[in-house]
Amino acid sequence: MRKAREQLLYVTEGKSYLDVSVRDNLKDAGYIVTEISSSNCEDIAATSSMENAVVMLIHLDEELLKNQETLVFIRDTAIEHDVPLFLLGQVEHIGVFKKVMPKQMIKNTFERPIDIKDVIAGIDNYVEKFGHQKRKNILIVDDSGPFLRSVRDWLEGRYQITLANSGAMAIKSMSKKLPDLILLDYEMPVVDGKMVLEMIRSEQEFANIPVIFLTSKNDKQSVIDVMKLKADGYLLKTMQPKEIIRAIDEHFEREKAAWSAEGV
Repeated sequence: MRKAREQLLYVTEGKSYLDVSVRDNLKDAGYIVTEISSSNCEDIAATSSMENAVVMLIHLDEELLKNQETLVFIRDTAIEHDVPLFLLGQVEHIGVFKKVMPKQMIKNTFERPIDIKDVIAGIDNYVEKFGHQKRKNILIVDDSGPFLRSVRDWLEGRYQITLANSGAMAIKSMSKKLPDLILLDYEMPVVDGKMVLEMIRSEQEFANIPVIFLTSKNDKQSVIDVMKLKADGYLLKTMQPKEIIRAIDEHFEREKAAWSAEGV
């Protein structure tokens, strides 16, 4: 039995002996299994199910592959919520499905006839290695301890958060784990945000990490100075928490949309 119960989506009509066996074995392995009808697009797009899912296991058949609307829903919701796809079915069905899905989203396939133990082991291996990385990691850099803790409290419910109170600490942290986004204080003493950004961009490994400045100044010249640095944006520290959260959510949504356009 797994120590931490993970949410798993099983897309199927759920009527065959194989479906029952897969579902029961997943539950016995400790997963919280949400069955979704492959013929119901609204079920597949259900946000409440998708938000916490670590894997979507899809039982492929001819009817599903003929339903273009369902295939589009699977593709779009998997990309939107960053849920990896595992496929179960006949060799020919898996081949057809792969032609209409971004290859980056498909992590494993199980061809019939299958050994259910192989399915469980494949999903377990993926979840143990990558499941905890599902949430985006944000590095927040600011010399103010109270502000760091406040922003962490606002964001940690939906993102992994790493804190750094100086540019040097930020670089050290990034050397251990690359963030998906950096929120960088523009007005830090000694080594300010501009200098930290220059340090980040000078390292090939860090050069493409998005950086959004945090600033308490909203006068025209300050905004011009910030934007000259070619950061990915700026947020005012005086913004309401919900506004900051929304701005960061929108950043990742734009990133997903751009990735989807390239990958599909």
